Formats: sequence, C-alpha cells, structure tokens
Amino acid sequence: MKVEIWADVICPWCGLGASRLREALGRFPHRDQVEVVHRSFQLDPSAPAGRTRPVREMLNAKGMPDRQIDQVTAHIEAMADAEGLQPYHVLDNIVGNTSLAHELMAYASEQGMHERAWQGMFEAYFGQARPVFDLEPLVALGVEWGLDEAGVREALTSRRYAAQVEADSREAHELGATGVPFVVIDRRLGIAGAQPVETILAALVQAWEQSRPALITVSGEPDGVCAPGGAC
Repeated sequence: MKVEIWADVICPWCGLGASRLREALGRFPHRDQVEVVHRSFQLDPSAPAGRTRPVREMLNAKGMPDRQIDQVTAHIEAMADAEGLQPYHVLDNIVGNTSLAHELMAYASEQGMHERAWQGMFEAYFGQARPVFDLEPLVALGVEWGLDEAGVREALTSRRYAAQVEADSREAHELGATGVPFVVIDRRLGIAGAQPVETILAALVQAWEQSRPALITVSGEPDGVCAPGGAC
C-alpha cells in the first residue's frame, strides 16, 4: 500500500499532520507493507527568494487581526504540545520562500534519506525555529543529516530539483488538493487536513480492506471436497 502526503515546510498543520500519520502507521498492523512518500507543496511559490518576515506580519497581510492570530497559533501550539511535539514554534517564527528547502529534501531523498529529511526539516523549523530558506543554513542542515556538503551545495545552486518540486504541487492540485496537509492512499482515498490519528488509522484500515476484498464462498452441498486429515 502506498501513502503519499503533500506538505509545505512552514505549514504548522503539516508538521502536526506528519506526526499524526507516523503515529497512525505505528498502530497499523500492516505497517511493514506500507510505502510512505512525502511530496512537496508550496503554499506561496511567489514569495520572493531571499526575503523573510515574521509569521505575524505575514498573517496580518492576509487580513488576520492580532487577536485571531494569537488564538489560532496558540491553539496549534497547544495541540502539538499535547501530542509530544515540544517546543513547537508557530507564532515565534519567520516565513519565506520554501523552494530551496523542498529541493534539499528532494536531494536527500535521492540519497536514501527521504523520511529523515522531511522529519528533520519539520524539527528544525518548528522545533528549533531555525531559518530554512537560504543556501547556507540549508547546506548546514543537510550536513547535520549526514549528507555530503559539496553534494548539497551543488544540488541547491544548480536548482536541478526545482522542476520536481513544482511537479509535486501540480499533481496535488490535479488530485483535488486545495490545501495541505493532503494524504492520498493508493490514489483512491484522500484525507484533507491534519486529521486525528484515529481518523487516519481508520482510513488506512479501510484502504487496506478495499484493496484485499474478502473471499466469497458459494454455499451448497460440500461435494467434491477433501477435508484436512485426508477425508474426502
């Protein structure tokens, strides 16, 4: 079974949703038969590269008043704290163009660090409030994950993963995503938003059962049957 999750680096619901997906998979009895693929989705690909601003400023610009910002971000932080994600910096953070961050994770995935990169990126941004928008901080982060510094630098300066990042976002839109996180199971069942662990687990079970329909036995006299032990 294949589970795909689209997310953006700076989306607080995405960090929470990825954590909930991990927990649901940990409780899923067929976890060893599930392939998890993280895919990129930029919430604001038009954000100018090289420029960052505080989260509050960004939300103000979208028309959200300070009181609402305080309530919403405190609510998300409290939920993250209750689920073991502490600290989880939502309001006390900065935002910017995430294209390079996604390209780093694409490169890391190619080097066999797919899950490590995505989890590490969320931990760096929300757990440590580290900047993840420019070349040097991202090179340092990649080296911390165990990647070759020269390889990371070349991958990011060449921008050879930019097309892949853009293609991921297009695919999400084609599948009907209007926001993230967006989880798709076997390209048949979609989960929008950071749903509770129980909801995700139920969806996993449903998808598993639908992909393996129960055997239907035609009733009737058991003629022409050999039973265990040799009786026919």
